Amino acid sequence: MKHTYFFNAICVCALLFPGFYSPLTAQTPQFSAEVVDNQIDIGYGLAIGDVDGDALPDILLADKTEIVWYRNPGARDKKWECHIMAENLTKFDNVCIAARDINGDGRVEVAVGAQWNPAETNDPAKSGAVFYLVPPADPTQKWSPVKLYHDVTIHRMAWGKTPAGSFQLLVLPLHGRGNVDGAGAGVNWIAFSVPDDVRKTWKYDLLDTGMHLTHNFHVYENGKSLQAAVAGKEGVQIIEYKGSRWRATGKWLVRNHETGEVTVFRQKNGEVVTATIEPMHGTRLMVTQQDGKRTILTADFAQGHAIAAADFLSQGESQLVAGWRNPNKDKEVGVRLLVRENNAWQMFPLDDRIRMACEDLKVADLDLDGKPDVIASGRATLNVLIYWNDSQ
Repeated sequence: MKHTYFFNAICVCALLFPGFYSPLTAQTPQFSAEVVDNQIDIGYGLAIGDVDGDALPDILLADKTEIVWYRNPGARDKKWECHIMAENLTKFDNVCIAARDINGDGRVEVAVGAQWNPAETNDPAKSGAVFYLVPPADPTQKWSPVKLYHDVTIHRMAWGKTPAGSFQLLVLPLHGRGNVDGAGAGVNWIAFSVPDDVRKTWKYDLLDTGMHLTHNFHVYENGKSLQAAVAGKEGVQIIEYKGSRWRATGKWLVRNHETGEVTVFRQKNGEVVTATIEPMHGTRLMVTQQDGKRTILTADFAQGHAIAAADFLSQGESQLVAGWRNPNKDKEVGVRLLVRENNAWQMFPLDDRIRMACEDLKVADLDLDGKPDVIASGRATLNVLIYWNDSQ
């Protein structure tokens, strides 16, 4: 993959999306887009974290054949330098990445998923791979891959912190072993314990989720519990880490509605709300209240593929950001911000000057100004963008 850089930090006042909810919010979001890279190959997965120990969050990307990171320059008018961490790990594509400082040294630990071959659900030698990447003394040089256990069709991963303070690498395949058209064995949730010597064998636990075609998950932890909302063919199920093992709770945030993407957040009144994109690679952005009430925020996505929640506008509760990757009925791709005002939702484009066929997105305060920014990778547009949060 070749990498070039453009720097456009023009402050654009986002306009209300036509045909959506009213009245206007008291605060109009403002974001400006900057191109970090415009020659990626696919941009399967993003992660954010400090790679080089300079106390600035960097951008990590799982691309088709390369795992790369972009060094945070510390200013908007300077380029994000790209460094290759690993390449050609498997015959098939890389597909996901997880980064988090798990040992407290100020630098992220990194794991990746590869051998993306979703049509092969029987042979783990031909489908799926998980690697932990051991950093060199100079993080701009190649990292050393350590191959871990894997199942077929590895698809998503994240780090999770247990109530005891230890970390686990959490991995979710797309299919169960031998699945055909979403039918057959349930998908196994894989939870790795981190050994003292990361180059040696990593112990792992498996949990049969009983779900099929599990597409993504959202981890949430509060120091007293570690849980995950798993999205898939049957809806969104809660699993939890308890007594040193993972278990199904029997609780569903969404039931009997195929779901591709999920995030969970709190409103000002303390109510926990589930936001989803339905079905997998779907058109509908939904919110589900604790009482089961469901609201369609928009049905105009085409292959919706990313969702997150954060308080972008300092309102004391989270807003939503979501993206889709195929042209919709208006021949648009993009990323949208959803804001709740007086129990109605409004939708805003972040910055449509630069096309973004959103494959993945993450939220982080990249410039440490106290306001969350949005980072997105584009599949058909082959780019990585930062949407700087200029909202007042």
